Amino acid sequence: MGSEAVAKAFADIRAALAVLNAEVDGCGSEPFSAADPLAGLADGSLDILAAAAAVEAGVAGLKARAAMKYADTAHALALGPRAASAFLSVSHALTTTLPLTLAALHAGTISWQHARVMADEAATLDAAGATALEAHFLDPDTPRPATAATIGEMPAHRFKHKARTWRERHHPESLEKRHAKGVADRRVEYRPDQDGMAWLSACLPADQAMAGWNRLTALSRAAQGPTEPRTLTQLSADHFAQAILTSGTSATFHADNSAGNGEEASDSDGAGLLSPGIRAQVLVTVPVFSLMGLTEEPAVLDGFGPIPASMARDLVANGADSFYRVLVDPRDGAPLEIGRTSYRVTRAMRNWLRLRDGKCPFPGCSNSSLDNEADHLLAWHHGGTTGISNLGQPCPKHHKLRHTSGWTPTPATKNQPPGWTSPTGRHYKSEHQDWEPPHWPHSVLSAMPGGHADYVYIPRSPGEESLHRVLYGGS
Repeated sequence: MGSEAVAKAFADIRAALAVLNAEVDGCGSEPFSAADPLAGLADGSLDILAAAAAVEAGVAGLKARAAMKYADTAHALALGPRAASAFLSVSHALTTTLPLTLAALHAGTISWQHARVMADEAATLDAAGATALEAHFLDPDTPRPATAATIGEMPAHRFKHKARTWRERHHPESLEKRHAKGVADRRVEYRPDQDGMAWLSACLPADQAMAGWNRLTALSRAAQGPTEPRTLTQLSADHFAQAILTSGTSATFHADNSAGNGEEASDSDGAGLLSPGIRAQVLVTVPVFSLMGLTEEPAVLDGFGPIPASMARDLVANGADSFYRVLVDPRDGAPLEIGRTSYRVTRAMRNWLRLRDGKCPFPGCSNSSLDNEADHLLAWHHGGTTGISNLGQPCPKHHKLRHTSGWTPTPATKNQPPGWTSPTGRHYKSEHQDWEPPHWPHSVLSAMPGGHADYVYIPRSPGEESLHRVLYGGS
């Protein structure tokens, strides 16, 4: 009966696929919409795409369970060694330590790619950590904003960023200790590729890598123009090659334009190519107590994620104008409202949008916030204000799409980026930043009546006075 049931189930699946293919071809028993068949077919195709994704996820969950059952009995799979190893590794994690992920996969609310991300990020955590990671994203009882997209509603690569951020913040081993090991393992790697090409990559401390990437992007964007045939990607690659192969075009450059260490480098190291006029703008979000050295809570480097507190303190102390320091509210970790009565969006507000959104808020877009454009959600001439709650920061492509098509952003708040509504009326929730209340040092909490931050005033200590002078200058 077992083989018969399996054969019948797959025969039913194939029959269902034939029906769905007929519907896509417009040959179904009845049209999606009798009034407007063409528009109905387009909308019906979207329904089929959405349901097919859920079925694909369910099939992936079935494959994971079947693979593990087969591996338990036959100890082999008809896959290449590397693919089989990866597939079995993820399948083992799903069936042994990640029950919520497996259940979501069966239900079709996440894809196999999402499940792989969960397994990869949980692999270096202990059992309690893996359970907490899974619960944070998949437990229905975990509080989350109603307007926030679930992990299944965002691309897997976006979920990977969120899962990595959570792992860095909650890993049982301190980020400082893990970062020290990573610095010791820094390296440059070379890998031949096809068609006469090769990859040259470097594993560097995050602040140096992010600053270098942003600076290459800024330099390449400055080189674009009507007579420049190269794309932004090609320009970045060419500038990178010139920087490591030549002595550049200027005698010296200030390192505060790259890693922010305040020293000068001679043109012999190739850095002179990156003109001092091009700066690597990096946004660093630092919990105030971490910046003061009272806790070792990770900071956040825009475009990368959590970084060690020591790196953040060094960037704040030595980053000069290349690094924008952002201190968060010690009670909830969220940014504050900023507004103006004029149309113009200030640089400070643009930086705050970067902090709130992190990237272009259009569904699935990962364009860096450094390249994005401030946009009034409710147009200025329709009564919209110039405040964070009425601003978005779409990339140039999706900014143009918003004004030339039926795609419209939904309202935002000071802490929540806008979602989007498609021309067919489908709503896509926003991908919220994962704000968390900063850690309060025990010495501060013990001085608070009832342990509540709103009921106590603590005068600035000598250390805080020094911090105030660093941030704001003067006395």
